[in-house]
Amino acid sequence: MTDARLLTLMQWLSPAFPLGSFSYSHGVEAAVAAGLIHDADSLTGWLTDVLRHGTGRSDAIWLRLAAETDDLTALNAQCRAYVPARERLAEADRQGAAFCNLARQVWGIDMADVTLAPAVGHAARQIGMDIDTVVPLFLSSFAGNLVAGAQRLLPLGQTRAQAINAALHPVCIAVASNTRGATIDDIHSTALMSDIMAMTHETQTVRLFQS
Repeated sequence: MTDARLLTLMQWLSPAFPLGSFSYSHGVEAAVAAGLIHDADSLTGWLTDVLRHGTGRSDAIWLRLAAETDDLTALNAQCRAYVPARERLAEADRQGAAFCNLARQVWGIDMADVTLAPAVGHAARQIGMDIDTVVPLFLSSFAGNLVAGAQRLLPLGQTRAQAINAALHPVCIAVASNTRGATIDDIHSTALMSDIMAMTHETQTVRLFQS
């Protein structure tokens, strides 16, 4: 894409797009509290696993499926059923609802509220975006939000944070490529500690984030 659709995609995936993404850590806060993430290297490894084997890979598939289906409601119900923790579900629901509201009001896209990854996939289809461009940028945005959140939990400066984002670019590209042609039968998560930390965060009393 070299036209206004690319600028629209950049707008959707910008940290400035008002989805409330800054208030979710996707379990990273609990992992920091447990000592599983304690520096830049452990954060990079954690996010690499989440992208390759956890939510990143799953969301890439849900996004692709949403760009192909005519029954977004049924697909979203399946997507919600696969979410492993209550706070994770609230994270996906609330960001998705915010995205859908903006898609309706700003771009005139007719869509009911759904979780974030299917919402982006459906909206991208309606505008005629190239899904192979959307998926890696979506994954990079997801990872970037978590790096930004980790900066509030760790002694992690801006330069090192940007280096982590850059190091994750090949991972995002690889995950996007590997999910081409995937079906719902390919949905799974083996980033088990990420899922466990998402559950653990539900009982964490001192917190900065909603997940």
